[in-house]
Amino acid sequence: MSVTPTLETDVLRRQDPELAEILLAELDRQSTTLQLIAAENFTSPAVLAALGSPLANKYAEGYSGARYHGGCEIVDVAEQVAVERARALFGAAHANVQSHSGSSAVLAAYAALLRPGDTVLALGLPYGGHLTHGSPANFSGRWFDFVGYGVDAETGLIDHDQVRTLAHTHRPKAIVCGSIAYPRHIDYAFFREVADEVGAYLIADAAHPIGLVAGGAAPNPVPYADIVCATTHKVLRGPRGGMLLCGAELAERVDRAVFPFTQGGAQMNAIAAKAVAFGEAATPAFTAYAHQVVANARVLASELAAEGLAVTTGGTDTHLITVDPAPLGVEGRAARGRLAAAGMVLDCCALPYGDARGLRLGTAALTTQGMGEPELARIGVLMAGVLRGDIDTAGARDEVRELAGRFPPYPR
Repeated sequence: MSVTPTLETDVLRRQDPELAEILLAELDRQSTTLQLIAAENFTSPAVLAALGSPLANKYAEGYSGARYHGGCEIVDVAEQVAVERARALFGAAHANVQSHSGSSAVLAAYAALLRPGDTVLALGLPYGGHLTHGSPANFSGRWFDFVGYGVDAETGLIDHDQVRTLAHTHRPKAIVCGSIAYPRHIDYAFFREVADEVGAYLIADAAHPIGLVAGGAAPNPVPYADIVCATTHKVLRGPRGGMLLCGAELAERVDRAVFPFTQGGAQMNAIAAKAVAFGEAATPAFTAYAHQVVANARVLASELAAEGLAVTTGGTDTHLITVDPAPLGVEGRAARGRLAAAGMVLDCCALPYGDARGLRLGTAALTTQGMGEPELARIGVLMAGVLRGDIDTAGARDEVRELAGRFPPYPR
């Protein structure tokens, strides 16, 4: 099913052609370049349909059966479906699907368990920690006392000895495990063990791997963490939004932390779209997809290493890869610019040691388009060639356009 005819014949094109052209231009950009941003994906037309549905009109503060507005009997059912599908998908006793984003989900987790001034142990920002893991520019760094753990200088893997030492030294109220730029699986059992040793809550920020968890391609944090925070986009391939998973004993605290403490009315169209995505993620086709995402990432990481880029941790277990392009004679920001000019869209990221910037990329979107190992191997060669200057930008851009054309995200 195509989204293009819908846009072309929709009332928006007649009523507001300026905005219609902008939407179509963005669809064209997505369809003619390679989306390698690790946090992005292509939702299904069904998810897009739910987002653009009449549920967008409904105000629904509160929870199913206890709303502050009338006329919620239908949207109550939509939210109940989303909650039950999330619980079943991840094996959680309770799910809250109202969070507007991953950051607001983390805020709610902190609100449920912590008080301002409490000490929290989390992966340091230079090693892949998120803004909500203690950045001084973020509410987390202003309201809580964050202590950062890091990674081993040789392997790039999380330093478990340091985690345990810091936990016993600082006795945090909570420990956060999760990252925006760590390509390996998190050892949730280890973090649970350390949290129990010091009497801390364990919060898993699984925004990146949760889609792989749904497809059985990554370990599930739910049995180990007190609260799991996640996004519903990225590999999970749903709408942009967040959710929280927890045990029954924390359900009321989590729900109150979301509403009314940190946000107001739920976005019912987004919640319905989340329900659609959870339904899609429960299928055998999604399981195959999740495993292909990882296979593609491993091929891409291997090819980039063979071409001379320094791949952190020596590879990946997930959809995510971080690399240092310095061995090819180019710094991260400049590398991103060169690749963007060639139609390969990705992010910069911090590298574990030093001030240099690296590249962060992922394979979720390309895999959704139907690309496999041969295409990812070629993309690795193309990236390296552009960075070295062996392949001119215009030629690379033509090849990218041709490749993307063979795997359109929304076929006509």
